Amino acid sequence: MIQEERARVVSRLEEAVMLLVERMDARLVPEGGMQIVYALPDARSRDDVAGVAGRIVRLGDEVRPAGEIAFGAGEEVTRFVLTTMRFDSEIRSAATIRFSETVLMEMENLLFEVCSFDRAKEPPGVQTMDWGVASCCKEGVPDVVYDRCAVGVELIFRVFGEDPVRVAHNLLKLSNRITYAQL
Repeated sequence: MIQEERARVVSRLEEAVMLLVERMDARLVPEGGMQIVYALPDARSRDDVAGVAGRIVRLGDEVRPAGEIAFGAGEEVTRFVLTTMRFDSEIRSAATIRFSETVLMEMENLLFEVCSFDRAKEPPGVQTMDWGVASCCKEGVPDVVYDRCAVGVELIFRVFGEDPVRVAHNLLKLSNRITYAQL
């Protein structure tokens, strides 16, 4: 039973990655690469969450996975999903994309629920991203979480959903809206 669920998670993640590879605007990929992950229903640790090993990268105008899908890949995004699952166990997938004001405006036009947090308000002794994501989930998990970051850290959006195909479809909606926009 566990192996069947793990296989379903990998299969659904593969489907999402193929959608992104085929149709997403490469300008949405952060400089450090993008990640998309999907957790098992009862995920408790990074070994219960699958992601793309080596991230998804931009090669010119193309989007390409740098590695295979594996459990334990995508450590930072895995933490985001494990945090959101404490607030809503149905939200088991997340992806990271490049931040831009244009993309933020299009998210708002598409009526995505967007939440941001301020790192300056982070209490001592906590991990920034876990605290930041949790601070945005107090009244339910939003579609998107972001922060304006610290100096020298690439700005990204964290996009959440029930499964990676739904997340991919939301990213493709954004991609379609920014095709002719300047990022």
